[in-house]
Amino acid sequence: MIKTDIIIIGAGPVGLFTIFEAGLLKLSCHLIDSLPQAGGQCSEIYPKKPIYDIPGFPSILAGELVDNLMEQAAPFKPGFTLGEAAVDIDKLEDGTFIVTTVKGTKHHAPVVIIAGGLGVFEPRKPPISNIVDFEDKGVEYIIKDPEFYRGKRCVIAGGGDSALDWSIFLVENEIASSVSLVHRNSSFRGHLDSVQKVIDLAEAGRINLITESEVVGLSGDNQLDKVIIQHSKDGEIVIEADHFIPLFGLKPSLGPIANWGMEIEKNAIKVNTVDYSTNIPGIYAVGDVNVYEGKLKLILCGFHEGTIAVQSAFAKIHPDKKNVLKYTTVNGVQGF
Repeated sequence: MIKTDIIIIGAGPVGLFTIFEAGLLKLSCHLIDSLPQAGGQCSEIYPKKPIYDIPGFPSILAGELVDNLMEQAAPFKPGFTLGEAAVDIDKLEDGTFIVTTVKGTKHHAPVVIIAGGLGVFEPRKPPISNIVDFEDKGVEYIIKDPEFYRGKRCVIAGGGDSALDWSIFLVENEIASSVSLVHRNSSFRGHLDSVQKVIDLAEAGRINLITESEVVGLSGDNQLDKVIIQHSKDGEIVIEADHFIPLFGLKPSLGPIANWGMEIEKNAIKVNTVDYSTNIPGIYAVGDVNVYEGKLKLILCGFHEGTIAVQSAFAKIHPDKKNVLKYTTVNGVQGF
């Protein structure tokens, strides 16, 4: 049994910053995450993608943000159970909680803070009959490290910002040997400046832009080597490729969280904005996993929510103690 003051379910940026805010109040934290490493989407989906709305950082790569948050939390010696999804929460007679993972690991604490982001993600896969046969053999649904595609022939499918941005990135940084962008329509859903940049690169012969088309087949001998495209006017087009990357987005799901007895609205947990508590005393929800009037799904908003939640958690854990706000500019950061 792992015992701590606060169990944090979700080790994304919001969960990691919550460690720091709890640590300032001398509250220990243990984090549970289904992913094998901390960082959530920032580590798993777009570690090399720049983020522009973190205060004090005009631009920071998602992976670097995670590294910084881990360094910031380090003085407070957080514990981690990674690669194990939390599947059950049991409330004991004394009001404390036991959280059990899919592998049976048990955690005990008086407070649980759910920072599970948008929940469990599954890629939206195109309806290609044999696509599963080429997963991890040339088919990827997210780009984690663009260097993986160095010198490779890439076919990207999609019409949103991810498809546009990664096509531009792989070409402008001269990473892929060739990039083909396939989209079923003649217009795109992404930002206009990105659309124009792709058009300019296509006209310069640097991107093979194929619109009004869909990828309908894949072929290769245990490794992808050809992508089959159906064009609305020109019929079948076959392109030699090392990688096919359909960027149609991810389908979020609350997963087991939806069965823990909390009020759910719009696939998110309803909270009281006084302290981001749920309808179950002692359980809080912060970051993208929660919903309330005026909610903005931004990392910086999650930082605020986690900060307020741990103030309330302190009062629950230490009802006989008075918490006086102390500024780090005066007191510094004193770890455990």
